[in-house]
Amino acid sequence: MGWIDAELALTALAAMLSPTTLTFSVLVLVLGDRPFRTGLWFYVGALGATVGIGIVAAFVLGNAAASSTPSTPKTWVAVLDLLLALGLLALVVVVLRRPPNTKRTESMLAQMQKVASSPIVAVVGAGAALANPGAFIPIALKDISELNPSAAEYLVDWLFFSLVSLLPLATALLLLLLAPAWTKRTRRSIRACSARVITRSRRVMTIRSPTADRR
Repeated sequence: MGWIDAELALTALAAMLSPTTLTFSVLVLVLGDRPFRTGLWFYVGALGATVGIGIVAAFVLGNAAASSTPSTPKTWVAVLDLLLALGLLALVVVVLRRPPNTKRTESMLAQMQKVASSPIVAVVGAGAALANPGAFIPIALKDISELNPSAAEYLVDWLFFSLVSLLPLATALLLLLLAPAWTKRTRRSIRACSARVITRSRRVMTIRSPTADRR
């Protein structure tokens, strides 16, 4: 495996562990009364949107980022690598320094509760919008293009990236089928934990508000 293949694998792993994707995937399974139905169509929406991007890129981008000497990337690719790395670093810093936002959490929960009880079309659309790899998409597009693939090879590599990025949700759906009793208990535990977290956050905000007013 070359360094470009390793970079693609790491990008897929990072997309799989993305807090945003994991959060929405967990919530859509926990909050709905029919978790498998909701989770399946949510997965279909996310996978369909991600694969659709790869199909377009296979014919539009292709091997444009490939270099005649793989050990030395093209100048624009090297610049893009630097910009993407700085962007991800800035994103991590912002997320780590951002204080807990109770209103945002409650809004997210309300949004996912609405999605969980929506028609199939709405669930598919929510999956496409909320569970796609997001910021990791341009990195993966560039990585695959650097491998100098044909259109078919590009699609195979992109399918690998798409499936890995959504592996947690796919695993949860399999568990709902293969171990329904254990999965049901786990769902109840996570739902109870979420309720406790929101309650605790509200108490903290209530305590801080009078202090902030006095200042």
